[in-house]
Amino acid sequence: MARTAGQGEWARHWRYERLPGLDLLRARYVRHTFPRHSHDGFVIGAVTRGVEAVGLADGTLHAGPGSVVLLNPEVAHTARAGGPDGWAYATLYPSADVVAEIAAETGTVRGTTVFGEQIVTDPGASQMINEVHRAAEEGNALAADSLLRVVLARLLRAHGSSLAARPRRSAGSTAASRAREVLEERLADPPSLEDLAAELGTSSFALLRAFRDAYGMPPHTWLTNARVRMARRLLEAGTAPADAAVALGFTDQPHLNRHFTRIVGVPPGAYQRERKNVQEQDSPLLVPCEAWQTRQHPQTYVEQRPGLPSPPSSRPSSCSNPSPGPGPRPGRPTR
Repeated sequence: MARTAGQGEWARHWRYERLPGLDLLRARYVRHTFPRHSHDGFVIGAVTRGVEAVGLADGTLHAGPGSVVLLNPEVAHTARAGGPDGWAYATLYPSADVVAEIAAETGTVRGTTVFGEQIVTDPGASQMINEVHRAAEEGNALAADSLLRVVLARLLRAHGSSLAARPRRSAGSTAASRAREVLEERLADPPSLEDLAAELGTSSFALLRAFRDAYGMPPHTWLTNARVRMARRLLEAGTAPADAAVALGFTDQPHLNRHFTRIVGVPPGAYQRERKNVQEQDSPLLVPCEAWQTRQHPQTYVEQRPGLPSPPSSRPSSCSNPSPGPGPRPGRPTR
C-alpha cells in the first residue's frame, strides 16, 4: 500500500491474478486530485467515507457512502475530494471484455454494453464491491469471482444499456480520429499542434475543438493519459520506471512519477511491486486496511518514502478513518 504526499492519504492499486481482466484500487485521498483522464475499461467505484467529486463533461457528481460511480470506457473525467476530510473508496476496473461476458451470460444487455447512469444510490452494490476487495485480499478466488459476477449483473440489470449507434462522422471527428492515430504512433516524439493540424489539412483551432469534442480533453492532455497507459503496460512487463520514462518521451523518471501518480493514484514503483508480488504475504511494513479492520485478512504494506515517518510494524488497535465532510450531498450533477 503506497502512501501519497497528502496527510493521511494511502492507496493500493493492484491485480489479483485469479481474477483476470480486473484491476482494483482501494484508497483514501484528501488533497490528491486526479486530472482529466480516461480508462480503456469500466470504472465501478464505491465510496466508503467522505465525498468524492467526479468532474464530467456536463457537470460535477458528488458521491458519498452508499452510492456507486459508473463510468464507461474512454469517458474523460476528473476526481477530487468533495469535502475537507477527503474520501475513501474501493474501485473495480473490469475490462470491457469482462463486462460484455457477464452481460451475455445473464442476458441483461444486447450489443455493446454501457451504463446509462454515472452515479446511482445502491448500498447493497456498494457493500458487494467492498466484499470483492475483501475476498481478493484474503485470496478467496471463489468468493471474489462470485461476488464480482453478482454485483456486475445487478448493476447491468438495473443500469445497463446498449451503446447507441454512432452518427455519421463529420469532417471534424475524422480529423480528431486521425490526430489520435498520429499521436499513438508518436508517443515519445509527438508533433506540435500546428504541425499536426498542417499534416491533417486543418487549422490548429479547428483540430483543438474537434479533438476535445471527440475525446473530452485537448490533445496534450490525451497524450499524457496515453503515455501513462503505456507506462502501465511496460511496468507490468517488468520494464524499470526509468527505462519506461525514456521510452515514452518523459523528460526523466521524476517527470513520469509525477504524471503517473496523478492519474493512477500511486507511484510507478508501488504499481509495479504490487503486480510482481501480488501473492506474497511477507511485506516488511504493515498497516491496517481501513475498511477491513474488524475482519480477518492479510495485512498490506505502506511504501516507505523519504521524509515520512515509519509506519507501525504491526496492526494497531484502531484505524484513523476520514469522516464524511460537510461538502455537497451525493446526487445530481452541479455545474
